[in-house]
Amino acid sequence: MIRGKELALPVLQGGMGVGISLDRLAGAVAACGGMGTISTAFCGFQEPDFEQNPKAANLRALERQVKHAKELAKGAGLVAINAMVATSQYADSVRTALRAGVDAVVCGAGLPRDLPAIAAEVPESNAALAPIVSGGRAAALICKLWDKHYHRVPDFVVLEGPQAGGHLGFSREDALEAQAGRPKPLSGLLHEVLEALAPFKEQYQHDIPVFVAGGVKDGTEMHRYMDEGAAGAQFATRFIATEECDASDGYKQALMDARPEDITIVQSPVGMPGRALRSPLIRRVEAGTQPRPDRCVKCLVPCDFKTTPYCISKALIAARNGDWENGLFFCGANAGEVNRLSTVREQMDQIMKEWRAAQ
Repeated sequence: MIRGKELALPVLQGGMGVGISLDRLAGAVAACGGMGTISTAFCGFQEPDFEQNPKAANLRALERQVKHAKELAKGAGLVAINAMVATSQYADSVRTALRAGVDAVVCGAGLPRDLPAIAAEVPESNAALAPIVSGGRAAALICKLWDKHYHRVPDFVVLEGPQAGGHLGFSREDALEAQAGRPKPLSGLLHEVLEALAPFKEQYQHDIPVFVAGGVKDGTEMHRYMDEGAAGAQFATRFIATEECDASDGYKQALMDARPEDITIVQSPVGMPGRALRSPLIRRVEAGTQPRPDRCVKCLVPCDFKTTPYCISKALIAARNGDWENGLFFCGANAGEVNRLSTVREQMDQIMKEWRAAQ
């Protein structure tokens, strides 16, 4: 149970932006009994007035996407949003999703210290609130802050290890070590987080489920982590190559064509390292030949338009649309193993089949 709502299957689909996990993917995962997640990052990029008024377009699209994903779910699973703290529309996105009836709010790319206060502005919502953490220290800090200021703790926690896709809550050195096949053990990080949460679980007299993410290959590994205390696992990259994924066919094909050596660590304008395919854009950035952005819509709080080597929102939209030359194609460390198109139902059934076989 997550804040009074039952999650039939212990599977979360990770949020992927821009435009990779929207209503179709999130709704399909939820319809199978898992938790589907809409990424709020520039989710209105397809709106007709996006170029002129991106902020209004994003919020309008987000409201529609949450409601549609809930319709697709048909009450079988849960629908969440992933809201990056580093984005300038973080708070507005959370409020919009809560008013639209989202079941959970998951926050990463920064410390969601004020998330309970934002949620309190929408009293009609009973959505679960969850941070993404990279270890026990972050989990303990968030619990202390929420306990002190809001008299509550997270409803669940997502632990993302250094083999995750997209932005990473680790140093560049840790990310490079993970890319070289020497990651910090996810089991050790899970133990840290469970230990950090234990006193707060006792204080509040309820569980704080932890879902592991980042390098979890299959249901067999999910079972192992659940034996170690996890409530389940979050998967993301494997859901890109599905018919229901909101990414373009070009993005899906780029992922299916990728080999392990095509995956690299990039430095994002967010200020964090990230894992992505080594597309021509990344090669130009590495060579110092990528033209600087010609405009800025101030989508990220920490991004400095004067020094950033490329516009991350423009690059992510290009990737979503299958533009291999100009796109930033985020992916997980095991992306090289994704080589065929499937469906969400097939992926969910495979994960659960492996999980049950490991019991």
